[in-house]
Amino acid sequence: IGYGSDKKTRYRLRNGFYKFVVQSVGDLEMLLMHNEKYAVEIAHNVGAKKRKMIVERADQLRLHVTNRFARLRTEEND
Repeated sequence: IGYGSDKKTRYRLRNGFYKFVVQSVGDLEMLLMHNEKYAVEIAHNVGAKKRKMIVERADQLRLHVTNRFARLRTEEND
């Protein structure tokens, strides 16, 4: 009894993916075969340089990154 969500959709994001927290590029290799089921969320304590490497590797593996634009430095075009 209570207001819990349906078991089929529990822990699922609104876009249909399950969240998977990543702290390094190596963590992405676990999701190699599960790119249609899990979405990557980069942990809050990861720096900008490492975030860029994680996002690039996630694009190669066709993984969805939820916080892709966090701590992203904008490059000025000259």
